[in-house]
Order: sequence, then structure tokens, then C-alpha cells
Amino acid sequence: MFENLQVFENRYEELNQKLYDPQTAADRELYAALMKEHKEIEPLVEAYRAYCRCDADWKGAKELLEESSDRELREMAQQELREKGEELSRLEEEIKVLLLPKDPNDEKNVIVEIRGGAGGEEAALFAYNLYRMYTAYAEKKGWRTEILSLNETELGGFKEVSFLVEGTGAYSRLKYESGVHRVQRVPETETQGRIHTSTATVAVLPEAEEVEIHIDPKDLQIDTFRSSGAGGQHINKTSSAIRVTHLPTGMVVECQDERSQYKNKDKALKVLRARLLDQEQKKADDQVAQERRSQVGTGDRSERIRTYNFPQARVTDHRIGLTLYKLDEILGGSLDEVVDSLVAADRAAQLEASRG
Repeated sequence: MFENLQVFENRYEELNQKLYDPQTAADRELYAALMKEHKEIEPLVEAYRAYCRCDADWKGAKELLEESSDRELREMAQQELREKGEELSRLEEEIKVLLLPKDPNDEKNVIVEIRGGAGGEEAALFAYNLYRMYTAYAEKKGWRTEILSLNETELGGFKEVSFLVEGTGAYSRLKYESGVHRVQRVPETETQGRIHTSTATVAVLPEAEEVEIHIDPKDLQIDTFRSSGAGGQHINKTSSAIRVTHLPTGMVVECQDERSQYKNKDKALKVLRARLLDQEQKKADDQVAQERRSQVGTGDRSERIRTYNFPQARVTDHRIGLTLYKLDEILGGSLDEVVDSLVAADRAAQLEASRG
């Protein structure tokens, strides 16, 4: 494994030279592509160099221990052997993780779809809570969000909402959110103080470029209708809402958030492309193996992945057995502790699979 890492170091040095070449800087597309590759392999090269330095120190301490008869020098050498041995093991694991195949979608923007599930109005209110959680998280990460489609209820809940998250690495962090989210709390409408359980489903789809998913206009049925909703200023009296039906698959996407038919159609096609790409990826994944995306399970929307318990201020992720008593913080967008744990579990599962 480590002999092959020299290839990455050689490529890294080659990239450094090319990036400082004025001819490369003059070609924006080439420069961007080389910078992306440079950024991708830099952590691996740095870890490899650290491993080589540590290995040289370990060999020096071993040589000193074998050749010296001085008691103090031998004790120092033994201590350095232990410390460098531990560091070598740590760096070896780090390099193995960095060598794991990367998800090609990790750097993409995402489309998040949230739908109220079991629980009626309370489920719709919970769907709104989840939407606020993800948009707050996106804000903390410096990502931009934009609503693509929204269906509200009278009490301010969301029957369903689709929104775009734009930012570097958005998919790599949000892909673990797909699945069924469960809430346990006393609804505002509950007069006897009983705790209710409601659910909402979350789907996280990598945004698809037009070159990835070609949609033949002949395969589309496009209908216009008047916007509807909970009332107020958002209601549009003209037929600007768009319903797009993809005839080969039967997929239907509605968008009524904008006052322009053109903008609503553009957003609806964006959602449709993402859904079609997701469908294609699922087919490919099923052909390769059933253990898609490791044991953490980032894709099954029928899987109950997390419970938000309000009486105990508790959030439990059932896939990795993680429980945090930080409900308000997490719903406020502080998701990194949960996501970091899921990423670590995913990498550990991939490492285990690669050894097997």
C-alpha cells in the first residue's frame, strides 16, 4: 500500500509545478480542474509524508537501541520507539481512510425533500421543524438554500417541502439524513398532556446536471394551474403553478413557489432530474451489492433513522446507537456532532468491508 503512495506524491509535485505555470493560469477550466485534483490528494500526501518522517524516526530509535550500551540513551530510545510506533499505527489508519473510494456525489449541491408522515397536523409541524433545522445548519456551514416547492398547512406546518442546498460538500454532510424521522412530544392541540408520536420522511438527492440526466421533452406532460395554500399573500391568482409528469416513470413534480411559469418549470425540472438520477443510482447500487453505502444506511427512506424526544430533550440516531441530550441545539442547526459520528461509522464500516 505505502509503496503505491509515492505515485500520489509525484503527482502532487507535478500539480504544484503546473499550477505555478502562467500558461495554466491563463486557462481557467484547466486551472480549476488541476486545483480540484490538488485539493483532493493533498490530505493523503501530507499524511504519507508524516508517516515517512515518523517511520524514519522509529528506525533511528531502533538503531540507537541496538547499538548503544548507555542506559539513559537506551531508555530514551525505548520511549521513542513506543511513541513513534503508536503514531505510525494512527497514521496508517488515517491513510487507509483517505484511500477509501470517495462518493462521486459528495461535493454536489443537494435537493432535500421533507414530507409529513403519520400524525396529521403534528407531522406537518414536525416537517417544518426539520426544514428549519436543515436551513439553520446550512447557514452555519455558509451554504445557500432556496425553496423549490412548498405545500403549507393552516397552522404553519409543511405537508411537503423541497429545497435546494448549494455549497461545497453539501451532499457529503447531508446524505445521511435520508429516512424516517420520528418525534415524541405533546402537541399544542393536546388538552390532556399526552405524548404523541409522529413522523416525517426526508429524502436527500444530489443535484443532477443536465449532462448527467437528459430528459426528452417528448416524455414530459406539463400542466399549469393556480397556486393554492394556506392563504394570504402567497396565493397567486394566475395559473403560474406547474405540474410536470415524466411519462416513462410516472414521476410527478409540482412547483408553485414562484409567480412565473418559467421559474416554476425550471425548478420542477431541477427536482425531476435529481429524482431520476437518484433512481438510476439505486438501480446501479442494487446490482453491485445489497449493502449500499455501508451499514450506516444513507439511502433507505423507509428506514427509521432518528427519534427526537421532547420530554427528555433527547435525540437518538438508531443506526449507530448515538444518544444526545441536546434537542434544542440540534433542532437549532447544530448537527455536526451527529453528522461527524455518522461519517466515522460509515468509514469504519467501509474499512471493515475492505479488509474482509
